[in-house]
Amino acid sequence: HDYDRPNAWHYRDFVIRALNADMPWDQFVQWQIAGDEYAPGNAEAMMATGFLGAGVFPTQITANEVERVRYDAMDDMLSTTGSAMLGLTIGCARCHDHKFDPFPTQDYYRLLSTFTTTVRSNVDLEVDPSRNAAAKAQHKAEHDKLIAEREGWEKATLTPGFEKWLASKPSGLPSSGWALADGSVVSKGGASFRKMPDGSWLAEGANAASDVYTFTTSLPSPGAALTALKLEALADASMPSKGPGRANNGNFALSRIRVSAEAAGGAVKDIALKPGEFTHQQNSGGLSVASSLDDNAQSGWAVDGQIGKDHAAVFVFAEPVQLPAKLTVTLEFAVNTSHNIGRPRFSFASGALPKLNESPAPAAIAALAPKLASPSSLNSTERQTLWTWWKERQPEWQERERKIAEHAGKVPKAGEPVLICAEGYDPLVMHSQGPPFLQETHILSRGDTNKKVAPATQSFLQVLMRGADEKRWQWSPPAGAKSSGRRRSLANWMTDVDHGAGALMARVAVNRLWQHHFGRGLVATPNDFGKTGTLPSEPELLDWLAGELVRNGWKLKPIHRLIMTSQAWRQSTIADAAKLAADPDNALFLRAMPRRLEAEAARDTILAVSGQLDPTLFGKGTLDENSRRRSIYFTVKRSQLVNSMVVFDAPEPLTSQGNRPVTTVAPQALFLMNSPQARAWAAALAAKVWPAASTEARVRDATLHALSRSPNADELATVLPFLEKQTALHREAGHADPERQSLTDYCQSLFGLNEFLYVP
Repeated sequence: HDYDRPNAWHYRDFVIRALNADMPWDQFVQWQIAGDEYAPGNAEAMMATGFLGAGVFPTQITANEVERVRYDAMDDMLSTTGSAMLGLTIGCARCHDHKFDPFPTQDYYRLLSTFTTTVRSNVDLEVDPSRNAAAKAQHKAEHDKLIAEREGWEKATLTPGFEKWLASKPSGLPSSGWALADGSVVSKGGASFRKMPDGSWLAEGANAASDVYTFTTSLPSPGAALTALKLEALADASMPSKGPGRANNGNFALSRIRVSAEAAGGAVKDIALKPGEFTHQQNSGGLSVASSLDDNAQSGWAVDGQIGKDHAAVFVFAEPVQLPAKLTVTLEFAVNTSHNIGRPRFSFASGALPKLNESPAPAAIAALAPKLASPSSLNSTERQTLWTWWKERQPEWQERERKIAEHAGKVPKAGEPVLICAEGYDPLVMHSQGPPFLQETHILSRGDTNKKVAPATQSFLQVLMRGADEKRWQWSPPAGAKSSGRRRSLANWMTDVDHGAGALMARVAVNRLWQHHFGRGLVATPNDFGKTGTLPSEPELLDWLAGELVRNGWKLKPIHRLIMTSQAWRQSTIADAAKLAADPDNALFLRAMPRRLEAEAARDTILAVSGQLDPTLFGKGTLDENSRRRSIYFTVKRSQLVNSMVVFDAPEPLTSQGNRPVTTVAPQALFLMNSPQARAWAAALAAKVWPAASTEARVRDATLHALSRSPNADELATVLPFLEKQTALHREAGHADPERQSLTDYCQSLFGLNEFLYVP
């Protein structure tokens, strides 16, 4: 399958930053294999491990395939590491001892065990701390402005309104007859409760199959008998689907509710209840508000159909209740498994029933009700309490507060999701009937997971250990670390020049640099330095360059500079009979060989020449062929490859490609002649040179941009009549601006020249 990997692009950005900064090659390799173990707090090091997760993987895995698929995944990590970093075909030893190189099957599986618990994971990383700091500073400034605006509005508008309200000597509870009840809640099933600022209780911890919540309160008498209880079940992000129930589907089912009052003398009296208003009830299968008052434990109040919302139900007292002591509210949940309310809130009414949707007032506010007839009797603390409660009930204040809270929730995240390949993080789970990894890696007979020989313990290729023990490179992580340390051990061995594989790794690296500049490596098979590969044409030069790499601290840029200032690189492509006779294949690099630009370089060059190149660095990729960013920012998706890349031999993305094929086929010319992208690029180049004073000047400028030289007399003698003819044809066809159209034709022809597409 070819699922999108939306967070994989961070690995590409790591590679670009590392190469631009000339990160030492040994560190570059170490981080790609075990960045999380070398530098666990470093986002760049974590991103680097995306290398191991860049291979293909199936996403539909049956129980019978789990083991085979896991061994395939580990083989991809090991084989790609071996060919890319060490130029070795290690994977050939999976089913039998390597037929040509000294790699026994046992070595393969002991190396393979390095990746036993290595899996792909999406983790949040702070990839750009400076950018995040600036974003947070901007957010804080915006938030402070919103608060300052609200405070100014409160002082200018709301405070006078409060004083006017107080002066009116309101009677009873201001704006609401619901009084919040303070007290305590306990759970028979073992849940704990955290008191929330709004007076609700958030259930946490255990969520028993059935439970009983007991709420006890000593509500001071507001001067009138209590007439009703309002039970609210509030939504919360901590619950499945935001609740308001703790069940897996976010629902709850209240099978029974009971209220009792304890008089001053200790006598307890059950209070008869009648159903009142409610926000919503499931009302099917006996799941109504009324059914929570009967004796059937298998019926009760539920709210399926409106999950993720706040809900409330009123229970009216059959007779008004005086409060000289305390009330106990008991909630029983037995209708369905773990269908317990996740965030209850309790409030009471006295006198006439308030509206269901009115928010409850805290008990402290209810206690101030008698003083409202004489506002001058309120002390400063009481006035402040009343002011805070009153303003928070004003619709305009609530709207401002909503905007402030909404803005507060948009604090820029410190991190963003990155696809890494490591251990100890939540694995990226596909459609699999098995675990994401196996606890052990076994040596397999003939690579068959049904023929396990013995568990494999980590070691390395004996031929590159020089008689040393594997303990020389093995690293044990500190206590509490997420990972096993095996990948860092592998990287230690790979980068050890004196006793491990480091000297070979250096040769492979400089050979790739040589290939980049000359089109062919000193070893013509860059992914295979073994017996089936080609011998180096200049072994002493290869060894010397590898030594220079190590002596320069594994820095690549000095080697680039060394190669590009050498006489070998600065040779001419002009044919020389003596050199051709002495070295027909140019294996000894006696002359320069013309090379066609790679697909990405060809496209990027056209964009740059036409002035259309967007130099923006980093970020998500795209599949839009009209993108003006460099081609490295194309997303690689096997089922949706980019045509302009494929036609110019972009490599097949399933496995590591040491050499790109170079073909010369008609679709390449047809793409440059007929594609809308090529035409748009040519039009852009024509527009770029159009301001020149004459047609000849435009031709000279366009040629200079494309070929880095001016046209000679013979070329001008061909091009100028061509432009006249094309202009006439465009005019006859009724095209707008025929002169510019003909210049576009010429610019497009420049893109198809060998001189443009080949490095001379």
